[in-house]
Amino acid sequence: MTSTLAPFPAARPRRLRSSAAIRNLTRETELSVNDLIWPVFVRDGEGLEEPVPSMPGVLRRSVDRVVQAATEAYALGIPAICLFPYTDPSLKTEDCAEAWNPDNLCNRAIRGIKAAVPDLAIMTDVALDPYNINGHDGFVIDGEIRNDETVDALVKMTLAQAEAGADIIGPSDMMDGRVGAMRSALEGRGFHNVKILSYSAKYASGFYGPFRDAVGASGALKGDKKTYQMDPGNSDEALRMIARDLREGADMVMVKPGLAYLDICHQVKREYRVPTFAYQVSGEYAMIQAAAQNGWINGEQVMLESLMAFRRAGCDGVLTYFAPQVARLLNG
Repeated sequence: MTSTLAPFPAARPRRLRSSAAIRNLTRETELSVNDLIWPVFVRDGEGLEEPVPSMPGVLRRSVDRVVQAATEAYALGIPAICLFPYTDPSLKTEDCAEAWNPDNLCNRAIRGIKAAVPDLAIMTDVALDPYNINGHDGFVIDGEIRNDETVDALVKMTLAQAEAGADIIGPSDMMDGRVGAMRSALEGRGFHNVKILSYSAKYASGFYGPFRDAVGASGALKGDKKTYQMDPGNSDEALRMIARDLREGADMVMVKPGLAYLDICHQVKREYRVPTFAYQVSGEYAMIQAAAQNGWINGEQVMLESLMAFRRAGCDGVLTYFAPQVARLLNG
């Protein structure tokens, strides 16, 4: 791009940085409460809030406390939350049947939130790892993560969540063909307005460790997820996966993790011009919190700067554990 700047001193770019008022007038990218989705962990019990040691400030909440948190989020103007279950190990099985139990943790939480704050959008996670005794996102048969059998289970999980009142279905499993199967099932059952925000470009990343602690999947996981999550070296593949999920009926798409994959976020938005999201995952959150607690960085400044990076890369919104803290700051 050819520069349009006049030579110095006619052009002094610092003029546009000279005061807060001028900086506000000329800022290219804004961060708003409307850009936030808050991931929340739900556990069994009543009146419980349990810290996640590897994610300072993040709690596992019983359903009643999740409803309370959702009410607070709605009051802050956060438009959506995303539910993730911490499943009792006794309910984890080879067949993962708890995943589509109408009365499982997530489905109870959905109904409770909808009764308390019906206008708050609820996003769910669709993958088998919280319910799988093997810790994988899909069925493990003879040592292989099986695609087609898993998709059938994910459809049952999707319908159970839609029936409970979920607004947005979030398939995070990376099985082939799952978005098309989910969309067909939702249409067939009359859930025409349930949205799919697909984890379309989800990488086999080292940034997920604290999350697996939060949902109790770390100890259960046997092997790794590299046969279904994407290789971190691939970007063309990410575009193919986005295109596939859009053809199959995804309304919105996601890149995960976030900060290490801003180039992918930018390419996706530039190429497809569809609602594009990123997940600021547990490892990113934990690193910022750890450095802030040690006094190595200004945590509040870095938190906001990191979220602005997603917006600048083209993301329409971000899943972030910082959502309530950011909302309070942006609300003044």
